[in-house]
Amino acid sequence: MKSSFFNPSKKLICVICFSALTVSCSGKSQKKTATETDNSMAAAFMKAQNNKKVEKTAVERITFNKAIAITDTGSKTFPDVKALDIVPEMKTGWNLGNTLDATGGKNDLSSEISWGQPYTTKAMIDGLAASGIKTLRIPISWSHHIIDANYTIDPKWMSRVKEIVDWAIQNDMYVVINIHHDNYSKDAKMPPLSGFYPTDENYENSANFVCNIWAQIALAFNNGYDEHLVFEALNEPRLCGTSEEWWYNVMSAKSLAAMKNLNKLNQNILDVIRASDGNNKKRLVAFPSLQASPDSAFAGTFKMPQDYDYKTDRLIVSVHMYSPYSFAMESPGIKVYSDNVKKEFTNIFKRLNDTFITKGYAVYISEYGATNKNNLEDRLAWFHDFIKESRAYGMPCFLWDNGVWKVEDDKYDEHYGYYNRYDQTWYFPEIIETINSEIQ
Repeated sequence: MKSSFFNPSKKLICVICFSALTVSCSGKSQKKTATETDNSMAAAFMKAQNNKKVEKTAVERITFNKAIAITDTGSKTFPDVKALDIVPEMKTGWNLGNTLDATGGKNDLSSEISWGQPYTTKAMIDGLAASGIKTLRIPISWSHHIIDANYTIDPKWMSRVKEIVDWAIQNDMYVVINIHHDNYSKDAKMPPLSGFYPTDENYENSANFVCNIWAQIALAFNNGYDEHLVFEALNEPRLCGTSEEWWYNVMSAKSLAAMKNLNKLNQNILDVIRASDGNNKKRLVAFPSLQASPDSAFAGTFKMPQDYDYKTDRLIVSVHMYSPYSFAMESPGIKVYSDNVKKEFTNIFKRLNDTFITKGYAVYISEYGATNKNNLEDRLAWFHDFIKESRAYGMPCFLWDNGVWKVEDDKYDEHYGYYNRYDQTWYFPEIIETINSEIQ
């Protein structure tokens, strides 16, 4: 629509009005010709336009070196499916934790073992599939594998990611890949290439990062992958280094700004994925709220991104549930499973259903688990009820596994080791048996 400033039929009236009404501070009339008045109006208008901040589109932020990027050359039919139909079929999942998401060591392929886990092998993935695991979530960190100022990912790193993805696909598993430990670690001005951080001052660098990373993922994974590959935008976006890192404070301007920026970053990611076209036009894409916590997801300020056709049926809400914290994560917390423990997570599942599934969004629990407190029987009861409840709502759960399982000195925090990656057995076979008993 043309601005009325440039509508010829209104130009003369505007000039006359401005000439007649222009008065100095002393009250004396200021005589200006029509040409002078018109020129000043045009100059003011142009100045206002030039001062407007025009935000780049997601696609305009893409700068990586396409000449060396890994490009998918496959061809698979992607059926017309809805997330609400596919997500329940993901059944039960397992996280390849502390592996491709690890950020220690050198910025090369050896980072995969920098947090104490072995290199991933096809035998590991085969063993998981044979155990009944239907979905492999592969947490991936990218910032340590950027090789130039244009956000280009090391092709060797992307090839390694593809290799592991393909092993799972060959086992007829679903696969989830994401941006994991690339949240900048402190509340400060973030240098370019350092990841993302959901504050106003870091939005530009964050948007450049997520757009370029996802553009390269979408290039490497497109027509060669059908509905069995799911993209998950981010892991636990949060205000690292602040008192609100793990808590969404609805009364805090900082938390509100973080949510606003996260909503924008999620939209940027979806726009980039859809712009890659092909099968990625139909790809199921999952999005977390701040901290990937249920509480922040329930906040009215969290907004799922808008798809190109305004539909919700290809979008998933990603939530982490170590619930309740006192039983599932806290050390020492509580060891005994009870009705009060059960009540907390059953309430969360119901709210997730009422808030999202009834509105057309699928939901999955991308991380869950109960830390080992030498309380196997209580954990078995927790897993039994947790999975039963999640299945009732069609929300698959993906077990977080960091390889740490043995309790020492009564310290229970972060003991989420379940699968022995060296010999393809389970440290607690009763747990996987309990999980499987609820998903048949």
